[in-house]
Amino acid sequence: MSTPNASQLASEPEFSIKSILAPLLAIIIGMMMVILDSTVVNVAVPNLQEYFNSSLKTIQWTITGYTLALSAVIPLAGWMTDKFGAKRIFLITIALFTLGSILCALAQTPEQLVLFRIIQGVGGGMVSPIGMAMIFKMAPPNKRGAVMGMLGIPMLLAPAIGPILSGWLIGFASWHWIFLINLPIGIAALIVGNKFLPNLERQKAPALDILGMILAPIAFAMLAFGVSEGGTDWGSTRTLTGLIVGGSALILFIIVELLQKQPLLELRVFRSSDFTRSIILSWISQIALFGSMLMIPLYLQNVRGFSALESGLTTLPMAICSMIFMPISGKLFDKLGARPLALTGLSIITIALFSLSQIGTDTPIGLVMIPIGMMGAGMGLSMMPLNTHVLNSAPRRLVSRVTPLTSASQQVVTSFAIAGLTGYFSSQITVHMSETGASSNMLDNMSLAFGDTFFLSAGIAVAGVLLSIILRKPKLRDDHEQEEDAPDPAMMMGH
Repeated sequence: MSTPNASQLASEPEFSIKSILAPLLAIIIGMMMVILDSTVVNVAVPNLQEYFNSSLKTIQWTITGYTLALSAVIPLAGWMTDKFGAKRIFLITIALFTLGSILCALAQTPEQLVLFRIIQGVGGGMVSPIGMAMIFKMAPPNKRGAVMGMLGIPMLLAPAIGPILSGWLIGFASWHWIFLINLPIGIAALIVGNKFLPNLERQKAPALDILGMILAPIAFAMLAFGVSEGGTDWGSTRTLTGLIVGGSALILFIIVELLQKQPLLELRVFRSSDFTRSIILSWISQIALFGSMLMIPLYLQNVRGFSALESGLTTLPMAICSMIFMPISGKLFDKLGARPLALTGLSIITIALFSLSQIGTDTPIGLVMIPIGMMGAGMGLSMMPLNTHVLNSAPRRLVSRVTPLTSASQQVVTSFAIAGLTGYFSSQITVHMSETGASSNMLDNMSLAFGDTFFLSAGIAVAGVLLSIILRKPKLRDDHEQEEDAPDPAMMMGH
């Protein structure tokens, strides 16, 4: 693509955000719908258990399957847009997500719901990366910060609105409406997108890594299944089958990716010790945070008897504190780097999780909400600096391939966290029941199991605090190279 010269730039009219407001609106509607669905189901889990008369271990796959499907298609976003055009693929993924939402609302069994959530995930996984890439191309370099800042709105608002909207819909209608509400939103996104999204110039599509595409979902899904079953019994046939099949597929996937000239995920970047250290730290923070975020609504509804709406409102401090501290961390990152922010943020998360590990059946709700708010503050302080640090620490020649790798791996790690912690929680209920006897109070046993699960999460967060101490500032590449090769850090905020 040719670079415009100074006379061409001078003759072009001055850019204003108003000129791309309509396509920006289409992308924001689509992204908000997808991000909402990452949080609305957490509050609905107890209702889904009751409706389908199913166990937590089964219902958690409505979240695990969704996140695994997201991770499977994220690396394909670039290839699909090069091959078929960004506008066409964006509209197709919105349509697929909307169709998946309708099917979820019509599900008659938990297995159907898991399958339809996977369809949702396949559609939803590409919406954020394609939407961001389109806006990135439409906005001139000197305005990208302001435009990407507008795209940050759905990323911050959706997690705050999701639990409350979900609780309200379940309370006043039924769980089906947390999916049916996507129908009018999806139609609006399709109409606005079809009318206003530009047909951007396509690039030549690279060769597609078919073997990587097949092996990755097998590896990650089977490992997540093994981790989920392991929470109950690490020696069971189901656990060992999941771990052996998943582990074998993962080893094959790694070999295939290292031999490929154009791999699905660029694993060579792990040769950088700075990159490896920082991405492992981001994974640890994901595990500590997102597994726990599912446990909080379960505790509030199953132990404390809260309605879905009350549960959603109780978790609001997390979203508010995250919104307050995220812009603060962005400003401090330029001055301090990632290490002090990661250390502070993960320390706050650790203290919050240790506090939550002490909860009981009659803990004052204020003592539950304070740690929830602290978790949001810790997430706001650490998440964006860690994501940006991961980009900065990647070798220059590979930096443009880092975003799909980090986005997909974070979704996989989140699915492992949810599968592992729900399995551990279920096993701890059994342990406490056997210790206290069949006549014991079930709520007391559940409360103890929640405490154990939060304690485990706190232990994982401690590992993150210790690792953040040895984070080091990556060597600065020269500005011209960064401008040419580095993706925008906001592109990593998919979850």
